[in-house]
Amino acid sequence: MRVLIACESSGTIREEFRKLGHDAWSCDLQPADDGSEFHLQCDMFTVLNDGWDLMIAHPSCTYLTNSAAWAYSDGPYHQRVKEGTLTGAARRAAREEALAFVQRLMDAPIPMIAIENPVGVISTRIKPASQYIQPHEFGEDASKKTGLWLKGLPNLAPTEIVEPRVVEYPKDSGKWVKRWANQTDSGQNKLTPAADRWKERSKTYKGWAVAMANQWTAYAMTKPYWRAAS
Repeated sequence: MRVLIACESSGTIREEFRKLGHDAWSCDLQPADDGSEFHLQCDMFTVLNDGWDLMIAHPSCTYLTNSAAWAYSDGPYHQRVKEGTLTGAARRAAREEALAFVQRLMDAPIPMIAIENPVGVISTRIKPASQYIQPHEFGEDASKKTGLWLKGLPNLAPTEIVEPRVVEYPKDSGKWVKRWANQTDSGQNKLTPAADRWKERSKTYKGWAVAMANQWTAYAMTKPYWRAAS
C-alpha cells in the first residue's frame, strides 16, 4: 500500500507503516528529523496525484484552533501582542487560507484520507470531526484532545487506557481534577517557551501512530483496491 504522511517531518507515523512493509513516505517543506530517505521535502500538492492509497495529513493548527480567539478581533487588545503575531484582518485572512488548505486535502484523489487537528474551526466551518482521540487512550500518559476527519476509514479504537493522577485544584478548594503527565495541576501544558515549542506540541504520539498503522492496514486489506506491499 502506498501511504503519504503529509505535513510531517518527524517520521513517527511513516516508520510504523514501513515496519508493516508499506511504501510509506512523509512529506513536508522541512527536512526529515530522522534524515530518512523516505521523505519528500516539497509542497505536498505537487505529489498528491502520485497514486497514493492512504494519506494522513497534519495541517498546521495555528489558525485553525480555537485558541487566541481575541486576536481575530480588530482590538483594542488587553494583552501584549508578541512580535510576528497576526491580528485582526490579517489573522482572519490567514484562517480562511488555512481552511482552504484543509478543503484541498479533503478533496484529494485518494481513497483513504485522515486529517488530524486539535479542536477548532474545521468542525464548524467545513464539517464535524469523525472522532476525537486522546493519547491516554493509546498507551500515552498525556492529554491532548485531537480530531480526526476521516474519508474511507473507520474510527480508531482505543488500545490501552492510561489512568490520570487526581489532584486538588485550586489548592484547598475541595475540587479534584484529572491530570496527565504533560499537564500542570491547572491543566496547562508543561512545555516551557522555546523556539521549537510548536514542533514539540505538534509531534504525533507513538501510540497513535501504531494504532493507525495496525488498524487501518487491517481495514484496507478488506477493500478491493488493496495492494499488498511489494
